[in-house]
Amino acid sequence: MFVGRLRIVMIILSANQELTLTSIHDQYVNTDMAALRDEIVDWCRELGFQQAGISDIDLATAETRLNDWLAERFHGSMHYMERHGSKRSRPEELVPGTVRVISVRMDYLPEPQTKAAQLLDHDSRAYVSRYALGRDYHKVMRGRLRALTRRIEERVGEFGYRVFVDSAPVLEKAIAEKAGLGWVGKHTNLINRSEGSWFFLGELYTDLPLPVDEAEETHCGSCTACIDVCPTNAIVAPYSLDARRCISYLTIESKEPIPIEFRKAIGNRIYGCDDCQLFCPWNKFAKLSTEADFAARHDLDKAQLTDLFAWDEDTWLKRTEGSAIRRIGYPQWLRNLAVALGNAKTTPEVVAALKSRQHSETELVAEHVNWALAQHNEKNMETDNV
Repeated sequence: MFVGRLRIVMIILSANQELTLTSIHDQYVNTDMAALRDEIVDWCRELGFQQAGISDIDLATAETRLNDWLAERFHGSMHYMERHGSKRSRPEELVPGTVRVISVRMDYLPEPQTKAAQLLDHDSRAYVSRYALGRDYHKVMRGRLRALTRRIEERVGEFGYRVFVDSAPVLEKAIAEKAGLGWVGKHTNLINRSEGSWFFLGELYTDLPLPVDEAEETHCGSCTACIDVCPTNAIVAPYSLDARRCISYLTIESKEPIPIEFRKAIGNRIYGCDDCQLFCPWNKFAKLSTEADFAARHDLDKAQLTDLFAWDEDTWLKRTEGSAIRRIGYPQWLRNLAVALGNAKTTPEVVAALKSRQHSETELVAEHVNWALAQHNEKNMETDNV
């Protein structure tokens, strides 16, 4: 439901017994919406967002693409992608009364991307997707968006809104594209022409009839860098990602054993993958984040695989507190590290670390540890035969 007590309210009792609020828009008849739109953009910058734009709620084209993607079963075990029907692509169904979406973006790259790319060549160190090195972005951005609603309320009085940060069935990239924040690239990430793609998105669904921004055009041209560099060939066609092959899906979303066919390609990536962004030409314009919350914690930007594998569950819980990494759970963390250790150079330290968890009570962990040890046995045999 919208947050805020509205002047005229209609209560609708839905099938699942949720109360939904809709407002009558004539309450804003005396508000200069063009001026308010400009103020909102300025407030967003003051609150730490790099850009804000306004979108209407017509996502028909994106809805067709989503349905085609789901029909291909490219979402794998992410059943939530199909769970809410058309609410994901029709904002007014998710939050009745919505007529506009305020879309914002915030940079998160904590270090030069050349440093991140170089880390992929150090197989003894762990690669964590750059977005997850610091504090959970959901909390950071949600707080800023709520601060934005307070400023709007001071200006227009009570109004209808809902804040979203990757927390509900929302087509955030399609909305951001319509709001002029960038275009969806061939890797399916949003790209901004002057600042690349290293940023988070957030949305404010609202009943404020604000002027909308002009959508950005696509500027990928004939480039196929992201398609060519993908370690698991997950970008099966331009603008089409098979999540079941994507390292981010395999190491974060999937709770199952990682398919053997992808394990060697994962390399030292223990949480997510950034290759399609690291090698995108548009990211030569990327800006480093100035947000202290997004700086790396606990040396996760340079940690040794063996050190992370040695964390017991209590240590893991303590060091992932307030981090996006917490969502995968400790067994998946060890599963991912076991694969990376299997891909590392064979050393006494690596083998000893793996053997320390060879008889793990968790079958998921034990299976991946045994696979990793088998990789090192094969390497030793190859060395002996040389």
